[in-house]
Amino acid sequence: MSVALLRSSFDEAIALHHQARDADPQPVLAAAAAIVDALARGGKLLVFGNGGSAADAQHVAAELVGRFTRERVALAAVSLTTDTSVLTAVANDYAFERVFARQVEALGRPGDVALGISTSGTSPNVVAALEAARALGMQTIALTGGDGGAVGQAAAIHLNVPSAVTARVQEVHRTLLHVVCDIVEKSVADR
Repeated sequence: MSVALLRSSFDEAIALHHQARDADPQPVLAAAAAIVDALARGGKLLVFGNGGSAADAQHVAAELVGRFTRERVALAAVSLTTDTSVLTAVANDYAFERVFARQVEALGRPGDVALGISTSGTSPNVVAALEAARALGMQTIALTGGDGGAVGQAAAIHLNVPSAVTARVQEVHRTLLHVVCDIVEKSVADR
């Protein structure tokens, strides 16, 4: 039983990765270009999501502030999922739906990039943050699963992994985020 589960999990992950590899590359390239452009002009990336997507937000910020595979200058990226005092204060004083939007309003500037991650595509707090970012003149990127839902519709650039299986979506999200980090880092290193 466990060997069959192991193999079927790998088969599903591989199939979804193949699907992502063969999909239109333009959204991934556009996302990386938007981040490179913002960083080149002194801007920053604000990234956020819930649960596993919160972990992915922290991961991508760490890859850009630290390094992915190359030595280069530190890149301005902030995960909005890490400050528990801000998260709990905003959730308590306003609503959980505002935990990321309020931070975007405080930290975002025109020309910055907001990257919202949602495996379901239906996270109201991610939608609210992308809407706040757009109102501030920020570039908006959504990384979603399923059909993209309201999160995908709220962003100018939409990367979608069309699966309803959360674990498989998260696996492909991490690969796509690594590809974006690699492109961004190479672009910065080549300047």
